Amino acid sequence: MDWSNFVKAIPSMGALGALFAGGLAYASVKFEVQEDPKKEKIDEALPGIDCGACGYPGCASYADGIVNEDAEISLCQPGGEEVETAIAEIMGLEAGGASVEQVAQLMCQGDREATLYQVDYQGIASCNAINMEESIKSCPYGCLGFGDCIEVCSFDAMYMNDKGLPEIDLEKCTACGQCIEECPRDIIELVNSKQEVTTKCRSLLKGSKVKNVCEVGCIACTLCAQECPVDAITMEDNLPVVDDEQCIACGKCVDVCPTGSMVELPLETPEEEEEDTTESTGDEIVITEACVGCTVCAEVCPVDAITGEQGEQHQIDQDKCIQCEKCISECPTDAIEYQ
Repeated sequence: MDWSNFVKAIPSMGALGALFAGGLAYASVKFEVQEDPKKEKIDEALPGIDCGACGYPGCASYADGIVNEDAEISLCQPGGEEVETAIAEIMGLEAGGASVEQVAQLMCQGDREATLYQVDYQGIASCNAINMEESIKSCPYGCLGFGDCIEVCSFDAMYMNDKGLPEIDLEKCTACGQCIEECPRDIIELVNSKQEVTTKCRSLLKGSKVKNVCEVGCIACTLCAQECPVDAITMEDNLPVVDDEQCIACGKCVDVCPTGSMVELPLETPEEEEEDTTESTGDEIVITEACVGCTVCAEVCPVDAITGEQGEQHQIDQDKCIQCEKCISECPTDAIEYQ
């Protein structure tokens, strides 16, 4: 084999290699992307738990978003005002004003007393596990009560109360959203300081069906929407939706709610319950002899508490009646009244 040509090519190959290496070295310096030192400082100021509450996959991504995408500096819920102030100093901005305090809330009040247990479950003690198989509670939308959300809370801000529902310590909650992602029934949400009222129920059932499975569930009676003086409440999928911008915090929707599913905010960390000393008036809604049997009252009753044949005097089942007063307002002959 003649190696002479190969030997002759070695110098030229070496020269080309050196030329390419020099070109790459020059390009690496010429086109180097300079990392803004502010990004590293912001990343160090953030909690480093990568919870995703800010909308970014992690703290490093959020730091990059602040530096390169003009992201709001108030998005870190776990860090709160302290982190926002630190970021503001790094970026040369003013802190405060844009941040809205948020906390997680369980949008269900269906505890052991308010709901029925359908089966004696003996399987894995996990909401996610049983949610794929069957419902141990009568309400198909309610909290299962196994505490998967509590297990994933990094801040020890959740605990199980003595009635089988998770409670949130508002002073410890950082609104990181871990419990929200873990809940298989999507009944944990963030509420903020601007909200005045909310519906602590996420059942899509209606009327008497709700009453059959939960004592404190929303029955879609629409009384809250009717009573709202500024039309801030609309009904969607049998649930009231409150427009926080329109709401004037008058509390009428809370007062008129027959099941207590509409509650006022901000909610406080639960304390030992005080004994209810209020006395029942004993008043009942009755249908008088003035009834002409038009059936309007039975049609509007959200819990099917009124029965009777057309043309005959109707009757109200007092055990079912929730005193929503819809029958009174709709009766064309004013035959329904309190007694």
